[in-house]
Amino acid sequence: MDLLERRSVLALALIYLFRMLGLFLILPVIGVAADGLTGADAALIGTAIGIYGLTQASLQIPMGMWSDKIGRKRVIVIGLLLFAVGSLICANADDIMVLIVGRAVQGAGAIASTLMALLSDVTREQNRTKAMAIVGVSIGASFMLSLVLGPWVFALVGLSGLFYLSFVLSLLGIILIIFAVPNIVQHTFRRDTTPSLTALGLVLKDSNLRFLNISVLLLHASLTALFVTVPGLLINQFDLPLSQHSWLYLAIMGFAFAGMLPLVIIAESKGKMKGVLVAVLMLLGVSSILLQWAPYLWVFGVLLWAYFVGFNSLEATLPSLISKLAPVGYRGTAMGVFSTHQFMGSFLGGVGGGWLLQNHSSSGVFWFVGVMFLIWSMVGAVQPAPRQLSSLAFSLPNMTDEEVSTLANQLSEIQGVEGMQIFKDEQTAYLKVDKKLLDKDTLMRLAPQVIL
Repeated sequence: MDLLERRSVLALALIYLFRMLGLFLILPVIGVAADGLTGADAALIGTAIGIYGLTQASLQIPMGMWSDKIGRKRVIVIGLLLFAVGSLICANADDIMVLIVGRAVQGAGAIASTLMALLSDVTREQNRTKAMAIVGVSIGASFMLSLVLGPWVFALVGLSGLFYLSFVLSLLGIILIIFAVPNIVQHTFRRDTTPSLTALGLVLKDSNLRFLNISVLLLHASLTALFVTVPGLLINQFDLPLSQHSWLYLAIMGFAFAGMLPLVIIAESKGKMKGVLVAVLMLLGVSSILLQWAPYLWVFGVLLWAYFVGFNSLEATLPSLISKLAPVGYRGTAMGVFSTHQFMGSFLGGVGGGWLLQNHSSSGVFWFVGVMFLIWSMVGAVQPAPRQLSSLAFSLPNMTDEEVSTLANQLSEIQGVEGMQIFKDEQTAYLKVDKKLLDKDTLMRLAPQVIL
């Protein structure tokens, strides 16, 4: 990457980090902290936790498409302003319904797909995968940081202080997007990073993608549901003060990251993706059910560690699978649908977890989450094993229709090329290849600009 690309990618990764940190900081504390608000009960607190997911899911793809018309940076600034307004509403809420409204406004700043589209605009083709990986790391870091920092910051400044911190983070994001990211006058529509209405039906009908989309919905529903009840359980059952939760989460997340790595390596490098996926779903199910019977804090911590080994493993592998299985040239649409399911899962988990806690205690939450994953592991067991395919893309010069047709025929005949699309409007060719079988010499002869 050149200097401008590095600066832009770092700025966008930080914006993503600030945005998600602002959403997640309250996750490990709000189940306890919101108890003092007027009208609060477990069901409404769960709704306050998850409501951001509903507005995120509803607006994610539309805002990405809107950015094609009015500009990426403008949409991102609007989204961050909405997030700032929502944070101020939450910071000054003394009623649970006001808090729910504020969280919904926070979620309305749905800028994830627009950020990825802008990332595509400011990086060259050969650097785009690396840039997306950097942003992906920032997303994972934001979640881990929120679990560790949330209880600690809450002990210092309270719930209102957490939301004021989110407000400040959104303003920092606006400063970064205005001053650190270059202005792109001409936005290029790239189907590989931007959702497309024409491809939406194709993505939704794909049974393999549907399984992955439902998997991420269940994964994030389980996370939100568990954190409706886990903070209160740590206090009431194990006498662990909220200010001390950070140390527990720090240990759990550190060891969970170490436990995840072998599973991801086996899945990706050893070609055992289906086996790992089914095993992880079973691990999530068993650990969730056993949480209700943990007699000591260390046992509860070990079971929560097992859950996060499974959670982190899926969080790392599911996007990779979406990228591999997405229709050729329409990865942007597939990722947009995937993100929509992810945020909808957060909403359903918050609302459902709160309702279960209020009506069936924490055991009801653990049973429901556990059985849900065990059933889904059986569904996963009958799914076809995903093929180890890779996506390639390369830019084309101006070509006539006849030249495009000739190149398409030549590319489709190369050994190892499993799918191919050429789009003249964006002067880009997209390939789906099996790198183990790929005739690289022929591909490089026809397309020397491709990065293998």
